[in-house]
Amino acid sequence: MFSRSLRGRFTSGILTRGFTSSASTQADFTHAVIGGGAVGLAIARRLAAREGTSTILIERNGAVGMETSSRNSEVIHAGLYYGADSLKTLLCVKGRQMMYALCEKYSIPHNNCGKWIVAQTEQQWEELTKLNKFTQTIEGTPTHFISIEEAARVEPYVKAKAGILASPTTGIIDSHSYMQFLLGDFEERGGDTALHSPVVRIEALGDHGTSGWEITTRDTSSGEESTFTSEVIINSAGLGACEINNMILPTSRHRTPYYAKGNYFSYAASTPRTKHLIYPAPEPGLGGLGTHLTLDIGGRIRFGPDVEWVDSPHDLAVNSERLPQAIEQIKKFMPDIQEDAIQPDYAGIRPKLGHNSAVASGKGFQDFIIQKEDGYEGFINLLGIESPGLTSSLAIGEMVDGLLYKS
Repeated sequence: MFSRSLRGRFTSGILTRGFTSSASTQADFTHAVIGGGAVGLAIARRLAAREGTSTILIERNGAVGMETSSRNSEVIHAGLYYGADSLKTLLCVKGRQMMYALCEKYSIPHNNCGKWIVAQTEQQWEELTKLNKFTQTIEGTPTHFISIEEAARVEPYVKAKAGILASPTTGIIDSHSYMQFLLGDFEERGGDTALHSPVVRIEALGDHGTSGWEITTRDTSSGEESTFTSEVIINSAGLGACEINNMILPTSRHRTPYYAKGNYFSYAASTPRTKHLIYPAPEPGLGGLGTHLTLDIGGRIRFGPDVEWVDSPHDLAVNSERLPQAIEQIKKFMPDIQEDAIQPDYAGIRPKLGHNSAVASGKGFQDFIIQKEDGYEGFINLLGIESPGLTSSLAIGEMVDGLLYKS
């Protein structure tokens, strides 16, 4: 629902802040960002820093970051898997650097613990060799091989029959603390937040948005609708992004959403342990990066995600039937794991733009879509923002700002 101060502004019908744009509108806001996940928060915070602007962040849930942004591995990715010319690589590398700097400056809990990618077969070793060669072309994203002797000394519980590639710039972050920081900073910069406010209608004003946008939300508690206007509209709705896209664009440009569920499993035993994140070698065409071992800020181990294609973005119950398959994958790189200590934990949904589309480069790879929509003034569209969206969030905010305000 709208905050009390925001309600007062709409009740009076007069906004306390003015803004002049090329559209020459009298809009309630200069920017409306739909979606309060990590990416929407980063965009809204960036735009709110611009003098003379007014930004509203619209979120359908009762708090920010309740969907994909808080149901993932919380990994700060290095940018290893997505192809040299992809937006995912560009934004992941830049976003990772920005994220580490922000965490250091504002004491946001994080740990640059590094990641090991392990190969069990000759085919997987070939993938690691390709990956290492590729990373040499990306500035600031080093990788190196780990010898058998070093591996046995540093991570005695980790098994890698064919070899290990280390990514020292990979880490983890407390995503909840990160998003609360972004929200607080956004509001300190004068931004407004509308919670419990799913968007139900969007109308272009003028010729395809030349005079701004009229946005209607519905309070999830009372059913009350609120309508306001914005000069710019930014679709960062994550799992709901295709729905927002289809409210605005003609049928020929509609998108069909697909949902890849990732099941996560906790580990309760004190041994075996690791100091690094442990990933299996990438397998082209997978919807994810394989069931891997990650650590939370407290050092607790969790496994996942797997990839389970589902029909609903609300299907968040962990599929326990997939536990035996997960254990089989885990034991390949950690054979001494105590199976009875692995339990279902939580699940998350990744927004996909195609069934069986892959995270990593190769067949089925789907890049981020972040663009001004042709023929629609003031509409920035973000689609398929999944991994590495959390890592990329600050860089995406910078990119959206650049699309709106080219120097």
